[in-house]
Amino acid sequence: QLQLVESGGGLVQPGGSLRLSCAVSGFTLDYYNIGWFRQAPGKEREGVSCISSSDGTTYYADSVKGRFIISRDNANNTVYLQMNSLKPEDTFVYYCAADRTFGYRRCVLARGPYDYWGQGTQVTVSS
Repeated sequence: QLQLVESGGGLVQPGGSLRLSCAVSGFTLDYYNIGWFRQAPGKEREGVSCISSSDGTTYYADSVKGRFIISRDNANNTVYLQMNSLKPEDTFVYYCAADRTFGYRRCVLARGPYDYWGQGTQVTVSS
């Protein structure tokens, strides 16, 4: 059974950092692109960052470029999102998601291709 579990969220002051983890089970990262998305209540879920299974290519939303870093540890089946210089507008529930591609294409920041989702972790940036 495919499962994704996010962790690492919490309350942080503006300018602080958090590292989110997405632990996957039931499949190998070798064949899945992984994306991070975020959503506020009543709003659309938006793509934050993703990493490709084929060649490790990464993409970032303009709003987080230069502040967030996505990485993966295939041996431990975990994907990370390092979030630095956090701002109050980064306050969302963050989700990781998996897109089974078998390495045939790079990841995208759109929701459509992602079939498997975690339950989300809350990130609150506030003083």
